[in-house]
Amino acid sequence: MTRPLAFIALMLAASPATAQNFQSTTLIDKAVAGFTGHAIGESGGARTVVDARLKLATCPMVSLNWRTDSHDSVVVTCTDPQWRIFVPVMMPARPTPAATPAAAPVAAAKAAIVIKRGDPVTVVAGDGAFSVTRDGIATTDAAAGARVLIRVQDGKPPIQAVAVEPGKAMIPGAE
Repeated sequence: MTRPLAFIALMLAASPATAQNFQSTTLIDKAVAGFTGHAIGESGGARTVVDARLKLATCPMVSLNWRTDSHDSVVVTCTDPQWRIFVPVMMPARPTPAATPAAAPVAAAKAAIVIKRGDPVTVVAGDGAFSVTRDGIATTDAAAGARVLIRVQDGKPPIQAVAVEPGKAMIPGAE
């Protein structure tokens, strides 16, 4: 594994971009393709080419690692001069479960929207012994039991609540 990486590092160092004092993005693309084992645009390979407008300082030796265990992007790092870029990787398409005649009606049946964007909503926080209410305006649609964002004060971010019925929502964990 170190032999191909050493070859790629030599290609990067010997590139014509060194005369311009910028790292060749084409060579970074080739290094990522060699690291992932897949071409650009293929499942498991880089989503797109590295943006050629990047003006990265020439690096004598880059290192390539996976960003996470899910292999969703490659981290290309240079230690001297110090820079780092992330190259997103196309994740393999997940197989969709085969549709069955019984599953079709379930997919078609959506929960009814009880709070619509722009509706006035009373937000309740508390339990049976003590509760606090606040009036606001819904900024999103929500079915019963779904989360909804409610603006209770201008200039402040909306709060998140759970839709209960038309015009009423509860703060999660405050029942």
